[in-house]
Amino acid sequence: MQSLVDYETLRDGRVAVLTLNDPPVNGYTHEMMRALDDAVIRARFDEKVNVLVLTGAGEKFFCAGANIEVLRAMAPHYKYYFCLHANETLSRLEQTPKLVLAALNGHCVGGGLEVALACDIRLGRTQGGKDCGKVGLPEVHLGVLPGTGGTQRLARILGKSQAIERMALGQNMGLEEARSLGLVDRVLDAPTHAEWFERVVDYAAQFCVPGRASMAVGHIKRAVQSGAEMALESGLALERELQAKLFASADAKEGMAAFLEKRPPQFRGE
Repeated sequence: MQSLVDYETLRDGRVAVLTLNDPPVNGYTHEMMRALDDAVIRARFDEKVNVLVLTGAGEKFFCAGANIEVLRAMAPHYKYYFCLHANETLSRLEQTPKLVLAALNGHCVGGGLEVALACDIRLGRTQGGKDCGKVGLPEVHLGVLPGTGGTQRLARILGKSQAIERMALGQNMGLEEARSLGLVDRVLDAPTHAEWFERVVDYAAQFCVPGRASMAVGHIKRAVQSGAEMALESGLALERELQAKLFASADAKEGMAAFLEKRPPQFRGE
């Protein structure tokens, strides 16, 4: 049976690659979301994994969102629990204390963008300067709203009025516009998909041990993702608690020793 989310590790096991695999558009079903949930938990528990990379199979679609044919056939109560579980899965992805990169290999629309918005950093793809996909939340054209976190996460990135306008119009956009708005963080150019993905993995590897303190990276992520939803004083308290854990870590001792000894640090993620 075809795996709906492929899982592999690269760079000595430090980079976990999770691939949404339901061609041609990698539209997700409840079964795919369950597979994604399992893959996220697997990466969490793998002590060697420092960074997760989430991408889509093929070269045309990262993910086109929920499978509309399947969604249409669902009973109303099933649709509700489908959305609830998808929200829980993406929240788990967002709160995982390891960096998560969305590698947008192609179109990233509807629920596909909602998946990408739950990642920490989004990387787009161009070939010879030409966009290899569009991004957007066009659910209004189906008579519904972006119901897997899109209304909430898009508003937090774009601001309320711009998010409302774009979702109400159902507009898709190119990568440069998406980058200018902060929906896409970096656009990587390469002549082939394989070379582009190698650049993605190179980018991911810079957040891994031994060159980077991966525990500190994960705690930075947690401080921002969780703290941004709190009052300032609560966010500062979270930051202090995470910092205390880092001060007690082997990596902090190594980082300070390396600084004083004027040598590159050799972090272990501990």
